[in-house]
Amino acid sequence: MRLVLVGPPGAGKGTQAVRLAERLEVPHISTGDLFRANLSADTPLGLAAKRFMDAGELVSDEVTVGMVRERLTEDDAAKGFILDGFPRTVAQADALGEMLHAAGDDLDAVVALEVPEDVLVERLLGRGRTDDTEAVIRRRQEIYRDETAPLLEHYGDLLVTVDAVGEIEQITERVVDALGAG
Repeated sequence: MRLVLVGPPGAGKGTQAVRLAERLEVPHISTGDLFRANLSADTPLGLAAKRFMDAGELVSDEVTVGMVRERLTEDDAAKGFILDGFPRTVAQADALGEMLHAAGDDLDAVVALEVPEDVLVERLLGRGRTDDTEAVIRRRQEIYRDETAPLLEHYGDLLVTVDAVGEIEQITERVVDALGAG
């Protein structure tokens, strides 16, 4: 199964991606993990990403897409994957579609984890990170909505929306049921 998980900060994408990867026996591919791995290995893509990060800029789509492209060619991703944190934009979604099409594959679904903003704020404030003030959290939610709304529209028929409020196991079961992968 080839899935993309989307949801605002605090929706539980990482948690659900790990659980679903185990259930579906496919790798969980996080852009954060890819960045860290490429940076620590001093790969050409890692060095390119470092230049953006050192300048305080977002890593370019070209570099991010390059990292994902390389990761999807690894053997463990041949039978499927769960992408967490990618794509974030329609341009990245188009690049992913081209990658998969070239390999003769398609996405099976895009799972949108939905959580009311007040619940997200409460969750993130509960993590106790010093950079997680309510104003910062609400701003990140706003950025997510601005950047992701077009992405959700882009995926249309592939989009599966899941209520991501409740116990972790309940949410996992809702996702599995929504995918018909039980």
